[in-house]
Amino acid sequence: MQSQDVAPPPAPADPVLDVEQAEAALVEHYPRLVRLAYLVLPPRLGRNRRVLTAHALVQRALPRGRTPAPVIPAQSSGRDGDPGYAFVRLRVLRTALEAGLPRTFRAWPKRAQLPMPLPQVWGLRLFPRSGGADELALDQQLSALSSPARAAYALRGLEKLPDGDVRAVLGEAGVGDVEGALREADEVPARYALLESPEFDPCSLQARPTDLMRRRQHLKAALAAAAAVAVCGALLGLPGDGWAPDGAAAPPYARNPAAQAALDPGQLTRVAPSAWRTSARTDFSVWPARGGLTGDKALLRRALAVWARPGETVVVSATPGTPAGGPAGPPQLLYAGEVDAARVVILYDGLRIVRYAEPKDGTAGAALDLARVDGAARAEAGAVVLQRTDGNVRYLTAPWVTGAAERDLLKPGAGAMDLTLADGVTSPLASPAARTGACASWNALELTDASGTRVTTDLGELVPARLTTGHPGATHDASGAEELRTWAPYACSLGAVRGSGVRSVNAWQFTEQPLPDASGSAGWVCTRADTWRGAGARVLAQFRTPGGRSGAVAAQAQDSPACGARDPHVLAGVLWKSTEGDWYLLAAGDRDTVSVRASGGIEGSAQGHLLTAEAEAGARAELTGSLEDGRTVEGLR
Repeated sequence: MQSQDVAPPPAPADPVLDVEQAEAALVEHYPRLVRLAYLVLPPRLGRNRRVLTAHALVQRALPRGRTPAPVIPAQSSGRDGDPGYAFVRLRVLRTALEAGLPRTFRAWPKRAQLPMPLPQVWGLRLFPRSGGADELALDQQLSALSSPARAAYALRGLEKLPDGDVRAVLGEAGVGDVEGALREADEVPARYALLESPEFDPCSLQARPTDLMRRRQHLKAALAAAAAVAVCGALLGLPGDGWAPDGAAAPPYARNPAAQAALDPGQLTRVAPSAWRTSARTDFSVWPARGGLTGDKALLRRALAVWARPGETVVVSATPGTPAGGPAGPPQLLYAGEVDAARVVILYDGLRIVRYAEPKDGTAGAALDLARVDGAARAEAGAVVLQRTDGNVRYLTAPWVTGAAERDLLKPGAGAMDLTLADGVTSPLASPAARTGACASWNALELTDASGTRVTTDLGELVPARLTTGHPGATHDASGAEELRTWAPYACSLGAVRGSGVRSVNAWQFTEQPLPDASGSAGWVCTRADTWRGAGARVLAQFRTPGGRSGAVAAQAQDSPACGARDPHVLAGVLWKSTEGDWYLLAAGDRDTVSVRASGGIEGSAQGHLLTAEAEAGARAELTGSLEDGRTVEGLR
């Protein structure tokens, strides 16, 4: 590592940073800043307190007025040179380091060491989603480091700063022994890609209850409040229409005519079986009500009541970006019937598909699943999950679907196995939604109607995701032989987007690149998963050598327009080792790229959309490219 001098502090004539500029940077990069704070905070705080403290530190990082921005050269390179982001990042880093200092009786505690008034969560413990074995090992190694060393590691891996800039940022943040922090951070292997995993994401959380026994004991101190609630309950139970116990539904605390109408099974919208044939729309709004229990008012009443007021025994799940509240008016009934060992009701309110399920023997609680499906067209409204049992899944298909089949995406030449359709319900097929371990197969649902054949896959949500191929803006369904061959090496990468509200996934082979050892040409494919809510798109640039069974993820991005209809361009690179043991940087852009340049740990440039440069093991480079229209495209990381 080369030593660099720490940049001098800004002169008094430096520009002034106002609170609006800092606030814009904080809002835009909020998830990254919270992740940085979470990594720096000491593990002794516990995961729940680290999550809340990280959010609190970022939310308190704004300046209180027009403040001279201490922008140093290392910071000006962060987040595309945005001084607002540089300023907020420095404040977050400084307070996170202060929060990790031990408290003593000899000095007043710093503000970051005091309990945070906001945000607060009562009755729940929040913690990031668990990663794999690699993420757990990295978390244990980081836990053994000091706070400055963790900050150095995070600035290297998360912020992509070279060591010279890391020294400057740590010095500005108040670290006394910067070199010691860097040496200590060197003890942990540079597995920086793992820092982007859900294990270290305090914005994607799981929730568990706190100590329930202690909470029950504390209820004795709230007898007066309980008495008040009892009085309110008695008032609600006065003679009139009243309300009956709804099993899994919690008691209502407010009533109004609109809410009562939404919970009346007699006012459910029911569409005629042939409405889809003459309707101008072909989506969930023209699905008829099917199933053997569409006349069971007691079942429908329970489903509506639990949707509006899910009780403590109900298992509720919602895809990201899906409102969890009850219906605003009478929803549409799509299905009510018995599926395997459960009674299932499927409802639609114009924005969401809602699935209510209760066991027929009453041995377990009810389940309520919600998924956002606004803007669905014929291609996305082909099927809904009815039931998952023992690794299998059953679907309710659209009334226009004439055939259904099961296909293994990893075996494009094996053909599809037909599924039976009984009143729109498929026979069970193996689902990859909850599969763990080695990826030896990936089953997909193939649906056929008068307009053609579409391939979808179960990603753990109510509506299967549509699979397409082709150039962004001109995609088509992955139903033909060539399209299935394109998807086969990359099907297992679909596991990276399970449970994130995915609407469709497109695979686009944007170029091929000759290998420098003359062993053939490697393929570059960009897979883009778009969501129902618009935000949260996941982009993976994957690299596959000749004869390789699967692609390797070379770069990825979250919430990026790359490989999409708005920005159909991509640039990515990978370190590749030849059979002779030589290392190379292989970089490629799409066909509209006229030049590619690498800088940082590897220097090189090339005209055209392909770049091959000699490299050293573990080297890192920043990629930039130029498009035909003069615009610049940044490499995915």
